Amino acid sequence: MSIFKGSAVALVTPFTPDGSKIDVERLISLIEFHIENGTDAILVNGTTGESPTQSKEEFELLVSTTVQAVAKRVPVIAGAGSNNTTHSLELSLSAQNMGADALLLITPYYNKGTQTGNLQHFIAVADRVDIPIILYNVPGRTGINLLPETIAKAAEHPNIVAVKEASGKIEQVLKIRELCGSDFDIYSGNDDIIVPTLACGGVGVISVLANVAPTATHEMVMEYLNGNTNTALEMQLKYNPLVRALFTEPNPIAVKRAMELINMSCGPLRLPLTPLEEPHEAQLIEALKDLSLI
Repeated sequence: MSIFKGSAVALVTPFTPDGSKIDVERLISLIEFHIENGTDAILVNGTTGESPTQSKEEFELLVSTTVQAVAKRVPVIAGAGSNNTTHSLELSLSAQNMGADALLLITPYYNKGTQTGNLQHFIAVADRVDIPIILYNVPGRTGINLLPETIAKAAEHPNIVAVKEASGKIEQVLKIRELCGSDFDIYSGNDDIIVPTLACGGVGVISVLANVAPTATHEMVMEYLNGNTNTALEMQLKYNPLVRALFTEPNPIAVKRAMELINMSCGPLRLPLTPLEEPHEAQLIEALKDLSLI
């Protein structure tokens, strides 16, 4: 069975005004906002959640608070990836013990293992956990493209059940579907090609856009899955200017500013991320205004 179908939000991490701590109260309010507005699953400690800046203690606070606040209403996915296999396993086991429903594991970055090495990295974690794993392929962040053939080998493991595919290459999505079959789920990792990914056999999106437009992101996916493909395409085209504005600078710079603009401030970014620059700010404001979000 799928971990979820529809839209999972790659949730921003709210920090206190000085950026030193996770704002637990704001985190709980964000979770309620998403459940009330149709979000189908919640991912914490992903790229959008500024995972590289989180301590192990903050990771545990983030996951445990989310699990408790969600209270089984939707699946909770914990980003537990690392380029250190031992560390990734530690995070994965910790998330499992705290009640996370699934894990998201990014392709190891910087040390840039071979396809064989990356496969063994994922298997090493999958062999030790009892909850399902979503692989995360994002070459723009990692410097490595996890090939469809490697994903297909990983998919032979019973705990590896899906991929968040963010290469931006539709031909790669098609090849994954060809090699892995319909029992292996594909989630779009690119908000600008949600509908094309669904057309290639995808079942949902793990979304940055959903932070500011959760209902629309959920509805876009469900319209497609329910056979209303033209409506879904119209929604994709309508929201793509905002998607482009959200990625003018490295994520989550723009989406955190967007949250401020819609009166849902989640505190500052942590260095090395810095506030959104002009003219990107103007582009973001225009896109939000065009959708009547501000």
